[in-house]
Amino acid sequence: MVGASSLQPRLLSSFVGDRLLLSKQPVSRLFLYKPGNKHVSMQLSRTLSGLTNLLFNRSRNLDEVPNAEQQRLRPGKLSPRRPVPDHIPRPPYVNSRQPPGIASGAEVHDENGIECMRSSGKLAAQVLQYAGTLVKPGIKTDDIDQAVHQMIIDNGAYPSPLGYGGFPKSVCTSVNECICHGIPDSRALEDGDIINIDVTVYLNGYHGDTSATFFCGDVDDEARKLVQVTEECLYRAISICAPGVEYKKIGKTIHDHADRYSYGVVRHFVGHGVGRVFHADPVVQHFRNNDGGRMMLNQTFTIEPMLTIGSVNPVMWDDNWTVVTEDGSLSAQFEHTILITKDGAEILTQC
Repeated sequence: MVGASSLQPRLLSSFVGDRLLLSKQPVSRLFLYKPGNKHVSMQLSRTLSGLTNLLFNRSRNLDEVPNAEQQRLRPGKLSPRRPVPDHIPRPPYVNSRQPPGIASGAEVHDENGIECMRSSGKLAAQVLQYAGTLVKPGIKTDDIDQAVHQMIIDNGAYPSPLGYGGFPKSVCTSVNECICHGIPDSRALEDGDIINIDVTVYLNGYHGDTSATFFCGDVDDEARKLVQVTEECLYRAISICAPGVEYKKIGKTIHDHADRYSYGVVRHFVGHGVGRVFHADPVVQHFRNNDGGRMMLNQTFTIEPMLTIGSVNPVMWDDNWTVVTEDGSLSAQFEHTILITKDGAEILTQC
């Protein structure tokens, strides 16, 4: 959940415990940018590509977006930041002045860590399930945020997105053409909308991260099919995970299935290691790639494919968070946190 707002993006630093990692590569070597272009492309090593959330198109006025007259989604009004009781432990980034990023090294756990991950994953799943029951025409995305926030703190956990790099809310709500990182606001859901709700909780020092796309009212067949196939992509990818399997097989599995239905696979956002830190290695690409690395026993990471009906090119709003498809076409996403076991993969964020 990191963003770059300027035309020449900032490279954000990363935390590993009490160590701060900074890239020493000049920005000109990391990004391919030519004055006058509206897009920024990247040439990063696998490690530095870490949260490729950094790598979307520059912020643009909504009027510059192709087919903007057909795009229903517009920013609403934000409510004040919601408080968290003092007794609830915060992730380190909440009180840090440094922007968070991706931590080097995989999240591999002992027995206690695995149980903590199961607990945080279970709570995240329960919160997401509850949030999904709230989806109906007329409800504001800010109302969903309020309900999610309250359920998380009532369970003694911290809503991980709140304060992450300045993110102002406790959950991400991405409606229709919003690929990810939508900020809950005063916009009311409409009949026929689809909405991805992305929940992450920080419980007992461990993050559990999950998301799903829900139907609001009477959704047309085109949108329903996109959502169905996106969910299938996630579960097909999980099914091939096991110790020793190459990470790149995840991307191939997802891309192959999406291709059968001519859907686009968003490349600029990735799955990631998760556990004691919000974002860690590995970088999990959802498209065909040649990345190295293999899965390890007792490792935890997310898989979170984003598919589109049209363009896969992302455009960021001026809020520096909300990312929409360039052509206004629908996007869907599903996400689970998984644990690599000797028998394959255990889904931690499943009720």
